Amino acid sequence: MPEEIDQLQSIVETYTNKLIDYSPQLIAGMIILIIGFLFGSSLSKLILRVCAKRDIDVTLSRFFASSIKLLIVLLFLFIAVRKIGVDISPFIALLGAGALGLSLAIQGPISNYGAGIAIILTRPFKVHDTLTLHGCTGIVSVVSLGYTQLETEDGQVVTIPNKKILGEILTNSFTVLVVEGIVGVEYASDPEQAIECVRNALAKVTGIDPDKPPQIGIKEFGDSSINIEYRY
Repeated sequence: MPEEIDQLQSIVETYTNKLIDYSPQLIAGMIILIIGFLFGSSLSKLILRVCAKRDIDVTLSRFFASSIKLLIVLLFLFIAVRKIGVDISPFIALLGAGALGLSLAIQGPISNYGAGIAIILTRPFKVHDTLTLHGCTGIVSVVSLGYTQLETEDGQVVTIPNKKILGEILTNSFTVLVVEGIVGVEYASDPEQAIECVRNALAKVTGIDPDKPPQIGIKEFGDSSINIEYRY
């Protein structure tokens, strides 16, 4: 028992002496890491302010700011670890291998993020625009780095990965969308009265652009009906 106590005291003294010897390096490493975190946070806030002044999209500006902050913190972390005296070469090799494996595993999300950055930079559409894509029409409710969401007129939310948008043919009606329809009435009916009925019905529809009143008229005389077309 006394021998075990002596061994334990010897181990404690050894590690205590090492801690005392390496305490300047540890303190210096902690200071470097704190400086890196503060510098990264300050630069991130500066990037957000500059992007806000230049009306850059909020999603893209936050992505840039967070990415820059992460890179700076990682850089100062490597410097701090090296200051302590730890060889960072194995960590760099491990990080490179991990990054390669991670990139192969998340090719889909990365391609979505790349497409999202391209969409935000080129701005082919924005929130509240009416978009038709892949046979789906809806109002753009969310534009993020990974996906875009459309809200259809019946309240459904359609989520489209950004890589499915980039390079595709899309129709942007902006804040308005032309609605067309045909009403058929029998030949015995008064077409002027039918047109007036359609006009009265459209007058009760909310959301019609007041600067562009509905267009109503006879489209054709069909085989069994007079076809009245309306556009608004």
